[in-house]
Amino acid sequence: MGLFSKDIETMDDLFVHTLRDIYYAEKRILKALPKMIDKTSDATLKQAFQAHLKETEGHVTRLEEVFRMHGVEAKTVTCPAIDGIIDEAEEIAGEIADKEVLDAALAAAAQAVEHYEMTRYGTLVAWAKRLGRADCARVLEKTLAEEKAADQKLTSIAEGKLNIRAAE
Repeated sequence: MGLFSKDIETMDDLFVHTLRDIYYAEKRILKALPKMIDKTSDATLKQAFQAHLKETEGHVTRLEEVFRMHGVEAKTVTCPAIDGIIDEAEEIAGEIADKEVLDAALAAAAQAVEHYEMTRYGTLVAWAKRLGRADCARVLEKTLAEEKAADQKLTSIAEGKLNIRAAE
């Protein structure tokens, strides 16, 4: 089903479709993060990835809670956007031999993922409120706040040392 398929007729349909999109994305991220953890040589970045892996498990659980609250089945729809972001990150990471440059690339790839997640969760929060689902919005806002914090942490790590080391 495409984003603007005939199965989406109402704002509620769009909300559910986007929930399923981000549910797929979070599950794909759960599979990608361990590979990123293995590839990084920077202890701080490795720790950030490990922490975000645990958070991502919580994001999946929260999404399942929102599906239950909204009375719909928790299932995924393929998300070509996250597939592309993760595939590109894996391709680039496979081509970089210099560990410092690789760490900077991995941090940047993780930020691309975070930015995608922030757009989706921000939209879902707005739509949940518009649909009169403040309960769902509150759950989704928790995840949005964690995604923003993860992005800020990655920025701090990248600007504080990874990018400096990679440029040397």
